[in-house]
Amino acid sequence: MCVMKLYTKSGDGGFASLPGAGEKVRKDDPRFSAVGSLDELNAAVGFCLAEARRVRDASVVDALGPVQAELFSVGAVPPAPLDAAVARMEKRIDAICGELPELKDFILPGGCELACRLHLARTIARRAERAVVAALDLRDDEPHEASDALRYLNRLSDLLFALARQANHNVGESEVAAKS
Repeated sequence: MCVMKLYTKSGDGGFASLPGAGEKVRKDDPRFSAVGSLDELNAAVGFCLAEARRVRDASVVDALGPVQAELFSVGAVPPAPLDAAVARMEKRIDAICGELPELKDFILPGGCELACRLHLARTIARRAERAVVAALDLRDDEPHEASDALRYLNRLSDLLFALARQANHNVGESEVAAKS
């Protein structure tokens, strides 16, 4: 039995409260775009995890297991410290890349179902990163409190790319070089 109503009607007029900020803003505010992109990325990671569990790819499940909860931290105001998560992802990327053939060309996204899902999540991570930058209205190279969040999203997209390559490698799918 669902006790809490799923609809509040408070956003029917095109305004809503930002998570953690408490202020009402228009739904087309760049901050909502960033929150929406992070939510979409979280769903895409869940989509990858579902396939990884189905094909019993423990490496992907292990690598992405903590990511969904961490993405909530990325969207928090202010964002939670993510240094340990970034370090964990960098270590995993290095380990994966050490086991794969050297990358000499750009490759086309594709291959097995899991790799395709990982590539899709990677592109959503890149869009979420751009949306966060737009929401922050960054200027030049000035430091910002959300720099951890941006580093996290950047590294997550790298991890998703490495995992896609690994997934294809594990099932014998060849990488297709992009022709210019």
